[in-house]
Amino acid sequence: MLSSKYSNVLTMLLVVFIVAIVGLIGYFGYDLLNSKKVQSDAQTTLDEFERAIQREGAEEDDDENIGNVTNPLDQLQQNTPVEETETEPEKVYMEGYEVKGRIQIPKTQVDYPILETVTKKTLEMAVGIAYTTAENSDYPLNEPGNTVIYGHNFRNGLFFSNNKRLSNGDKVLITDVNNRTVTYIIYNIYQTNATDASFFTRDTEGRREISLQTCTDDSKARIIIWAAEESAVQQ
Repeated sequence: MLSSKYSNVLTMLLVVFIVAIVGLIGYFGYDLLNSKKVQSDAQTTLDEFERAIQREGAEEDDDENIGNVTNPLDQLQQNTPVEETETEPEKVYMEGYEVKGRIQIPKTQVDYPILETVTKKTLEMAVGIAYTTAENSDYPLNEPGNTVIYGHNFRNGLFFSNNKRLSNGDKVLITDVNNRTVTYIIYNIYQTNATDASFFTRDTEGRREISLQTCTDDSKARIIIWAAEESAVQQ
């Protein structure tokens, strides 16, 4: 009788153990599949963004070449003022949100689209612009001023999960909609509380700078990283 009770207890413990193992496998399996989907969607968007900025550059080259062709009619119209029009860059979207650029951090193998804003949805897909002091707030990347880029720390390698591994001197590359890639050098890393936004409006003295923001692993604080354009750091 006693042996039977022990047998039942062992059976129950075994069932609980198996259920727990299956649950863990299911959880980590889902997390892995979701991570792969996020990476795949991000790469698809980056490919589309790359094609768009390449097309934009090709069209500008064509316009310059056309302008260099000598035409007798052009000689007659030399003194006629030509109104210059500024064209909007070709827009690329990710789930309805405009892609403003691309961020690459070689040390942590980060390579994601930078979306126009920060929302729960955007932070599940990529990273987003939280704030900017750039004069051109519609297209602030690689413009003078401080642009804050926020990304989640999911502790699974996605987005800014490995920002804690970054150090002063590491590089961050930002590509904007005009196909300009600027290298930024990290020069300040610190932690602050979740409500601190004082660094949003910091004075960059006319330099192009970025601030990267993410959570600590326990979500109780924020890791803030300041980086300035390479040419300014080397001066």
